[in-house]
Amino acid sequence: MSKVTVEEWTARFRAIGLDDAAMEQWHRLFERENPEGHQEFLEFLGLSPERIAAIRKHHA
Repeated sequence: MSKVTVEEWTARFRAIGLDDAAMEQWHRLFERENPEGHQEFLEFLGLSPERIAAIRKHHA
């Protein structure tokens, strides 16, 4: 099974008109409403534990 990369995900967000501020809002909402799901999603993207921790801290 092929992984979806962060770059692919970001490109899809941009293709539907999301800018950096909207993507930031999406992350904050995801972290607030479903922190475990956000963790799993970031793991699914293949991010390192350090990068995941930094993203989650930034969006908490």
